[in-house]
Amino acid sequence: MSVLDARALNRALLARQLLLRRHEMTAVEAIEHLVGLQAQEPQEPYVGLWSRLAAFDPKELVELLESRRAVRTLLMRRTLHLVTARDCLALRPVHQPVLVGRMWSTLRRRLPGVDLDELAEAGRPLFEPEPRLLSEVGRALADRWPGTTARDLGDALSSLVPLVQVPPRGLWGQRGQARHTTIESWLGSPPGAESPAAVDALVLRYLAAYGPAASADIRAWSGLSGLRESVQRLRPELRTFRDERGRELLDVPDGPLPEPETPAPPRFLPAFDNAVLAYDDRSRIIDAAHRGLSVAGARFVLVDGRVAGTWMTTVDGGPTLRITLLVPVAGPDRDALVAEGERLLGLFDTGEGRPRVEVVTG
Repeated sequence: MSVLDARALNRALLARQLLLRRHEMTAVEAIEHLVGLQAQEPQEPYVGLWSRLAAFDPKELVELLESRRAVRTLLMRRTLHLVTARDCLALRPVHQPVLVGRMWSTLRRRLPGVDLDELAEAGRPLFEPEPRLLSEVGRALADRWPGTTARDLGDALSSLVPLVQVPPRGLWGQRGQARHTTIESWLGSPPGAESPAAVDALVLRYLAAYGPAASADIRAWSGLSGLRESVQRLRPELRTFRDERGRELLDVPDGPLPEPETPAPPRFLPAFDNAVLAYDDRSRIIDAAHRGLSVAGARFVLVDGRVAGTWMTTVDGGPTLRITLLVPVAGPDRDALVAEGERLLGLFDTGEGRPRVEVVTG
């Protein structure tokens, strides 16, 4: 069985995450290929698409959200993801049991006497006439369950009832409260049914966008349990490798495996990007010393395909991009990083003041 070292896995990751070069594809095509983009922070998916697509304009994603062809809903790991409407209907049923299980493990002690089926039945109709804040619905139901809070009831309902967050939240350059309505009300169709075939399809899509990967990586990304049965069903159509630790890596037959020495241009990743979060073993893209930053909402800079720093922007007095290096970056790599940063500032340019890039050492 062939062994893939960290650099080979890194180049495979970059290719499949559309980060080795910018691609000529639509936002819909990219979102579906990536099996969604993390969207806990409403504006972050725009940077994720900008770094991956050759001609991305934020207006393209705005139009998708306003036309309901893309939505933001709870999915993998009980986190908000931006997905196409088609994937919302297909993927929410796969993740629904995990969403409820994770919610209940967190809130059980804070919801004394609450029957989850009863809560869902009471809460669902309150989201349907018009989008509502979770806390508003929680307050409307709080008298039925003494000893609970509106916040906890609303949080529970976000998992119990298949909901989407609606615009203007998530639109480029706009702010809006996190108002929710049911998937069926927003998209005109209820989510489909959970099935082994749907889980198998999800595993294959993960490998196409993130592989080669171990079973533990698939679990870390999806949050799903019981994947062993799916892997066993799929094994005859998968190819396998090993990493340097000896773990078995699964892969789709046609997944790209670029040469390890393939050049990798600098890239700016948004907060919580799945290119970093989608693995149990993240060593292919980030050093162990910096792993904690990946769950703290840091926006990462990739140099030669690996996390080399973090970035943030300010707009007062003109847009400024501040890059804080975590490892030394010099010479042509530094020049290329600054040039890419100057292009990124075009997304945030307000027309006031002169855009600038600052590079500092953390």
